[in-house]
Amino acid sequence: MRAIETCCHSALSQPRLDRRGLLGFLGGGAALLGAGFRPGLALAAGGTDALLLNCIDYRLTGATERYMSGRGMAGKYDQIVLAGAALGAKTDKFPAWGTTFWEHVQVAIDLHNIHKVVVMDHRDCGAYKVILGKDLAADPKEELAVHAKQMQALKAEIVKKHPKLDVELLLMGLDGKVETVS
Repeated sequence: MRAIETCCHSALSQPRLDRRGLLGFLGGGAALLGAGFRPGLALAAGGTDALLLNCIDYRLTGATERYMSGRGMAGKYDQIVLAGAALGAKTDKFPAWGTTFWEHVQVAIDLHNIHKVVVMDHRDCGAYKVILGKDLAADPKEELAVHAKQMQALKAEIVKKHPKLDVELLLMGLDGKVETVS
């Protein structure tokens, strides 16, 4: 994807009308088509399965991808990343994050026909420390309860605004193990 972005960015920001510039631009388009990109394919195929909301924590990027792939969802979900995941989508401390979340939900519905939102918080979350002012990792039961409360509140809002969407709540440990939050 980075090569595609670079190709398209340079072709658009510094148009070159010589033969080399045109061939580079056309080559980038051919690379997109060769990689399986088809304009409108997501809409024609019925869209993605879900929108995943997860945290920015670099420690869990690979584990999150492995988890979603292990569920057969590789390439079948949109993703929005906010510090704190559920808490980030609902915090008064950074209200623009909530606005961003809801705008992404609507775009995922409009463009990709999602039918589910997967909310994946994680243990030992620094955003929870920053926003709530408390280190929850020292007490796993309290940590689970606080995450569950935030995720359930977000789920209620999602269901209220978009009653046709299913919502799944997950909590990932730093070891990559995921538990369902009810």
